[in-house]
Amino acid sequence: MSLVSRSLAVGVAGLALVGLSACSGSPGKGSEETSTPTSATQKSGLSNFDPCNFFTPEELSAAGVSGPSRPADALSSQPGCDWEGKDVLLTLSKNETEDFEKYSKNNFETFDVIDINGRKAARAVTAGSGGQGICSAIISAGGGIVDVNVAGIMRDSVADPCGEAEKIARQIEPRLPE
Repeated sequence: MSLVSRSLAVGVAGLALVGLSACSGSPGKGSEETSTPTSATQKSGLSNFDPCNFFTPEELSAAGVSGPSRPADALSSQPGCDWEGKDVLLTLSKNETEDFEKYSKNNFETFDVIDINGRKAARAVTAGSGGQGICSAIISAGGGIVDVNVAGIMRDSVADPCGEAEKIARQIEPRLPE
């Protein structure tokens, strides 16, 4: 398996675990609810947030990646896009259906709560992704969350993926919806 494929596979698997854990916690929910937007979703400040066109070229360059973006829609509840660089894969996604508190209950190996300019945030590693050079900065935004995920192309190609994800999150936070 190529290094890019390994990173993508681990990242998608981690996102899938988060999605599965989010789905498993509510017995009795039918497929009708998942296909019909809730009033919370309709009122989300993230409805007009486009992860695929959010970063400036300067932000992408500073993160060590370049465009164009590619859809990263492994979870229908968390659409986003990714960009690849020589050493890193950067993914930006949003989840309009879960606020920070609910999202924090998903399947994480680590979920270290931090503050980013007064917003609830966390450095997070999905279960099964520990030690793989992958980390997310999760930020409360617009009634949901925005996920900045950094994955090294190789396990050790990014010295501190959580630090890199947090740095990017702090840089973009002022432009995120309240």
